[in-house]
Amino acid sequence: MNNCIFCKIIGGEIPSERFYEDDRMIIVKDIEPKAKLHYLAIPKRHYKLLREMTDSDREDLGYILQTVAEQAENLGLKNGYRLVINQGDDAGQTVFHLHIHILGGQTMDFPQL
Repeated sequence: MNNCIFCKIIGGEIPSERFYEDDRMIIVKDIEPKAKLHYLAIPKRHYKLLREMTDSDREDLGYILQTVAEQAENLGLKNGYRLVINQGDDAGQTVFHLHIHILGGQTMDFPQL
């Protein structure tokens, strides 16, 4: 996608503070942190919503979740972390390339449900 900021980060057109990268994903520092430690796990293949995933994307998403768990200590998250995937406008999704927020480094408040 030509105008996708995450595609530009993945392609190296926009600099980012990368903490992990392989052929399927990257983990970068969020530039607008909502927690003491705030990263984004971004699949390299572009799609906006979970419902748009292909079978290959489903495998990649499982791989990304496993990689986040494996990298947690390297990211300073040994005491725990929260994962958030915003889906659509009402959820507050502002970049329309699926990504997972990784939040931690502090005790996280639990939202009222």
